[in-house]
Amino acid sequence: MSRAEVLQQGYDSMRVQAWATAFSQLSAADRESPLDAEDIDRLAMAAQLSGRESESADLLARAHQSYLTAGNIHRAVRCALWLGFRLLFSGELARAGGWLARARRLLDGQSECVEHGYLLLPEGLNSIREGDPAAAYETFMRAADIGHRFAEKDLETMALHGQGRALIRLGQRMSGVMLLDEAMVAVTSGEVSPIIAGTVYCSVIESCNETLDLRRAHEWTSALSQWCAAQPEMVAFHGSCLLHRAEVMQLRGAWSDALEEAQRACERLSQPLPKPTLGAAFYRAAELHRLRGEFEEAEHAYRKASQFGRTPQPGLAQLRLAQGQLEAAHAAIRNTLNEISDSTRRPGVLEAFVEIALAVNDVPAAREAAGELAKIADEHGALLLQAISASATGAVRLAEGQIQGALHSLRLAAKLWSELEAPHQAARARVLIALACREQGDFDTGDLELAAARDVFSSLGATADLERVRNFSRQNTAGAGGPLSVREIEVLRLIASGATNRNIAAKLGISEKTVARHVSNIFVKLNLSSRTAATAYAYQHHLA
Repeated sequence: MSRAEVLQQGYDSMRVQAWATAFSQLSAADRESPLDAEDIDRLAMAAQLSGRESESADLLARAHQSYLTAGNIHRAVRCALWLGFRLLFSGELARAGGWLARARRLLDGQSECVEHGYLLLPEGLNSIREGDPAAAYETFMRAADIGHRFAEKDLETMALHGQGRALIRLGQRMSGVMLLDEAMVAVTSGEVSPIIAGTVYCSVIESCNETLDLRRAHEWTSALSQWCAAQPEMVAFHGSCLLHRAEVMQLRGAWSDALEEAQRACERLSQPLPKPTLGAAFYRAAELHRLRGEFEEAEHAYRKASQFGRTPQPGLAQLRLAQGQLEAAHAAIRNTLNEISDSTRRPGVLEAFVEIALAVNDVPAAREAAGELAKIADEHGALLLQAISASATGAVRLAEGQIQGALHSLRLAAKLWSELEAPHQAARARVLIALACREQGDFDTGDLELAAARDVFSSLGATADLERVRNFSRQNTAGAGGPLSVREIEVLRLIASGATNRNIAAKLGISEKTVARHVSNIFVKLNLSSRTAATAYAYQHHLA
């Protein structure tokens, strides 16, 4: 086969988006006789999309020199720009700055052109990194105007997307989301090049996750998955796609599939060199292992997440809680809450803090955290935040004995989680509803709620939650005087540990008089006459 025929095959493969095949064919033609600048450019694109990132960077540098030799300044500038962008996103700021500076120098004295618009994009990104979204918005707006005037859809789409993310940072969420949706129209319609399409897809989904817009995240993740599936030879963006899919699957309760996707994302994002989101992929895998009760695997994955730059909190603190290491969990989540101020991550930390603080009976701290969550939910309005806040508020009210208020919050939480199609969180809310019903003496409703939650946990493989529900079910066994309330069970456990009324009062944050009343109720309900008999009962019924 002649070189010309091999080259034509490479063009045909590029046209049908068979990136690995195109790379092989164009490389074969290049070995026979060096490609011209435009074909080197094509080969660089095929290299990037088929996962050969270092080769793609070398080819872009070669194309840049080839364009310069041919006197094509504008195309040479494009190559320098793309190299600068890639190095910028991979964290190689010095090298990125060098290529972007070269692009600016080459444009000195040139009349306004599309490349001037592309040069504005890193300026906008830098403004966002420096905490000046207003300046970023103005810069992206200028870039969008240049893209529109020169009918350069890639530039216009990237600039619109930048404007949208800047507006979201400015607190103008709805306006920002509308611009992101507009940018996605160009992507889903096939109006932009593959690299721009993948970049905008992943960035918009990331923005949806930051704003806790789960419905949009799910919609765009499905679209990204279809886009990736239509290009089976594409490696770039597949890792991010798998990670986003794992997040959506976890929420929807498909934990086995989610874990498989997270593990595949770890593999994709670690080759040939670790990508910036590799730590997030390991964290997602760790979370799924923790929820499934696979604690050893979770521990390993949290450590890998930390190794690749993603803090393992709050998941690691929740793992310690599940392992019964209450002091370690409390210390870790307290430190994390003090350190995390990022508005996109703080709600998740607050949610974990409430659960752990209640486990160690630090009700005042849990109440304060739940109050902050409620304030964030009111300001933001996202359905996910409302669900998290309602769950936390209900749990705190239950611990405080405000049973009617707890039921109101918890039923709202269960409803919101169901609307979000989040079965695990909805079932956890129903467990707390069951405990609140028991406190009111409504054991029939409590048993029904526990049974419904148990079915969900069983289908999910949520072993730790399932064991918790089984323990609550065992605790519902009636004595001669009737079943105990949740608080009475707590008191009984402390009696079995040898605690005095004063010790119990200090531990539970209640008065000795209240403890004495609980002890009296326990003796009457269980037909017992002494603390020794109460201790024996606790051990016999697995309450100690």
